[in-house]
Amino acid sequence: MANSRSALKRVRKTKSETSRNRGLKSRMKSSRKGVLSAVESGDPKAAQSAYDKFASAADKAAKKGAIHKKTASRLKSRVASRINSLSA
Repeated sequence: MANSRSALKRVRKTKSETSRNRGLKSRMKSSRKGVLSAVESGDPKAAQSAYDKFASAADKAAKKGAIHKKTASRLKSRVASRINSLSA
């Protein structure tokens, strides 16, 4: 267990940050699954609207520091290519 006051504060901060990051990542993963299921069903409009929600969730997670900016970009790019292959 932490001994100093600063270490105790770090424990408190880590707990709240971990909770926030877990929520952001979970929201992002769930919305990504929604996009991929829409792509599997073959509905481009549903896939595009789900992609918009996913892109927003990924950008928010990157903005808050839950994931790296380039990770968000990579995930969005991969999902977008799946949607584009649907319409092609």
